[in-house]
Amino acid sequence: MEGDDCTFQPDSSDDHSQRGSVASSATLSRAQDVLIYLFGESAVHLTVEGLGSVNVQELARSVREALNIPECVQDVFALWLCSPLLDLQLKARHQPYKLCRQWQDLLYRFTEASEEDISQDEPYLQFRRNVFYPKSKELQIEDEAVLRLLYEEARSHILTGRYPSDPEHWTGLGALSLALDEGTNLDSQQFTTTIREKKLSSFLPAHVVMGSGGLFSTLRGKSSRQAGLEQSLLEAYKKISTSAGDSPAPTQLLHQYLNTCHTLPYYGCAFFLGEIDKPAQGILQRGKRKAVNVGICLEGVYVMDVKEKHVLLGLRFSELSWDHSYPEEEGDSHILWLEFDGEEDGTPVNKLLKIYSKQAELMSGFIEFCVELKSASEGGAAAGMDGEVSQSQQPAGQEGSKKNGRGGRRGMLSRQNSVVCNRVHSLNTISYVDNGKEIKRLKPKRAASFFTRQASAPSYSAVQVTESLEQG
Repeated sequence: MEGDDCTFQPDSSDDHSQRGSVASSATLSRAQDVLIYLFGESAVHLTVEGLGSVNVQELARSVREALNIPECVQDVFALWLCSPLLDLQLKARHQPYKLCRQWQDLLYRFTEASEEDISQDEPYLQFRRNVFYPKSKELQIEDEAVLRLLYEEARSHILTGRYPSDPEHWTGLGALSLALDEGTNLDSQQFTTTIREKKLSSFLPAHVVMGSGGLFSTLRGKSSRQAGLEQSLLEAYKKISTSAGDSPAPTQLLHQYLNTCHTLPYYGCAFFLGEIDKPAQGILQRGKRKAVNVGICLEGVYVMDVKEKHVLLGLRFSELSWDHSYPEEEGDSHILWLEFDGEEDGTPVNKLLKIYSKQAELMSGFIEFCVELKSASEGGAAAGMDGEVSQSQQPAGQEGSKKNGRGGRRGMLSRQNSVVCNRVHSLNTISYVDNGKEIKRLKPKRAASFFTRQASAPSYSAVQVTESLEQG
């Protein structure tokens, strides 16, 4: 499911089938049993009449009532149609049963899965975070049930490596999970017993626990690595016990966990699977590609290495321009193009990154929609300031966000050891220079320039599938 997970925006299609979400679909006019899955291996059981015509808005209302979610935070969550091959965030008007019936068509269009995998894939309904819900509003939530749902989802993404994190992050988050599960009063012996019973992978990312290297190196270093991880987790747990006291309120620990996750710029992103070119390393190494996750949220775009679990490129919307190209010949790929500032041998250049993906069309539409939402929210905020800051006085980055990207030259991208930071040096990009008169150096042939997207305010048009789907 790594990388296929695409929490996305409008793309139309009415379809639905489930990993047991619908117990029976023989007589749709009668009441049917429906399971809506949650993170944390639990589910909400509903009995639904007229399943064939019920829409997402009605189902979501029933789920919120079953979970006692307050109306004031009803927009925090959305219904998703998920499978190991594809995740879609559904719109209120979608009819899940109809979407399931078109599921294979969606897989053929938006995934590279084999015919056999597609024929065996079956989606299910899941109640999870709405990608369009602002993180700033999430910090204001006090309801424990809502916080617990957000925590379970974030925890799942941390443990699976979907949210790359540094040791100080995953150690602290693992200790918070332990405190939430077992309280803050465990002594060292109780701590060790609990960890051995539940396994380290219940608290730390799987790739961290397993380590890297071959089978023999894994077996040889397993005990010493496990001991080191347990010790780090114990120290973090003791710090929480000391600072939080004997019996902290669950909401305190839940807030602490989510606040830590909010420091990760891709928290709450919609994820898409793609590939990028590997840097050439000799004649025999040309033409190879690397699998990447592309996370898109209201703030920007993040390209992450699926295998290494770290960020390759992270750009806010004020730091990029983008475009999407369709295959020109059979065998060609859909491509999402990202353009950003860089340098070569000390010379400022423009860089192009090609992301090959059947979901490029969805990614492009989602970026455009996020830019439009961000522009609208910033426009409202600016109006509330009574014109204190004029358009000409705005920072280049802020102005650029209203133009779908470039608002003047940005500062160079930072390169650090953290998994969260950019690794532009490891990307195979196309570089060129715009001197104001002409573009010099290699630039691909395109039907439209990147800069056509920057001249006017973005106007979002939904990507058509049959109706409108949100890819997750």
